[in-house]
Amino acid sequence: MSKVKVDSIEAVNASTPAITLNSTDGTCTANITNNLSNRNLIINGAMQVAQRGTSTTSDGYKFLDRWQTSAGSIGGVTVTRSQQSLSSSDTPFQTGFRKYARIALGAAGTMAAGSYVDFYHHIEAQNVANSGWNYQSASSFITVSFWLRVSTNQTFYLLLRSRDGTNQAYVIPITASGDNVWTKITKTVPGNSNIVINDDNGTGFTVAFLIAYGTDSTDNSRAVNTWAAHSGSTLSPDMASTWLTAGASTFDVTGMQLEVGSVATDFEHKTLGQELKLCSRYYQQWAAITSGSSNDNAVAVMANFSSTAAYGRIPFINGPMRTGPSITQSNNSYFTNGASYSGLTYTVSGASPTSLEVSVTASSGNWTGGDAGWLRTQTGSGGQFALNAEL
Repeated sequence: MSKVKVDSIEAVNASTPAITLNSTDGTCTANITNNLSNRNLIINGAMQVAQRGTSTTSDGYKFLDRWQTSAGSIGGVTVTRSQQSLSSSDTPFQTGFRKYARIALGAAGTMAAGSYVDFYHHIEAQNVANSGWNYQSASSFITVSFWLRVSTNQTFYLLLRSRDGTNQAYVIPITASGDNVWTKITKTVPGNSNIVINDDNGTGFTVAFLIAYGTDSTDNSRAVNTWAAHSGSTLSPDMASTWLTAGASTFDVTGMQLEVGSVATDFEHKTLGQELKLCSRYYQQWAAITSGSSNDNAVAVMANFSSTAAYGRIPFINGPMRTGPSITQSNNSYFTNGASYSGLTYTVSGASPTSLEVSVTASSGNWTGGDAGWLRTQTGSGGQFALNAEL
């Protein structure tokens, strides 16, 4: 049998090999550009799912699923976080993206020592622990890639942080190629012997865009492109104030991918249904019906056990959740005995990743014990009922 023995295979006029072979164990590393599945550790990296809404000026989980933001001490300027649509002239549109996240200032801000504006994503620990990344080895890699566009260019920072044991952090400088230009950014990161990631359902890893931070949280002693113990006072080197003070600045991101290996592959595009299913492990929502019907949206059938209280099980509409969820709700009603009752109080009596038992009490009523009723969102009042198991 004939054999061809080489260290790598490289195309004519290429600058890097398409395939690199390991002469010790016979394995290979390939620069593959086709779309392999189940490799992106980021959920909703294409910014498709926004169950809570498409725009907010509040911190926390308020717009895009699985993404949080925070901002403060920037001179009282409003920071709007929103899901936006790409146009056909945008470069990411041409590679299959239709949505992006935008962090926008209402006016010029001021940089103070305590200033902060960020955009970040928590990853469940067991998703990283079982990803195939040997995170304690410097010869095992993860690669992060995304599209970035900013209205006023400067050096920003991407922070990768392990969240178990003594937290470790890796700081990556990121800069767009110009103002208002979509730029593809890719960075390969090695493991480190100090990283600890538990095989559980807690927060194991965080990916954070540091958009504007003051010197309370930065210091030029912080080295970039290397792992070090996480410190809230040295998140990154000191940051310029250019973006923050320029005016109505914008910071846009889409196509966020974190994958095991030393090569950035094509983005793993998923259908909206697939992405929603992944997001629903952390958040599920019954929204009011806003068009096409005058009826309220039913959440659950319940049974009356007194004249003002009912008991029942809330179904999980899109599969098991990360942990027993909490309830967030507004403008809901309970309908029984031919009448609707609002001003409800909720008491969770049993919560698990697969079920939620709850009692509902109204401030007044004339119910009949043993009769049935149903909990529902009120269409006319913009009712909402949600289960929250976020990291």
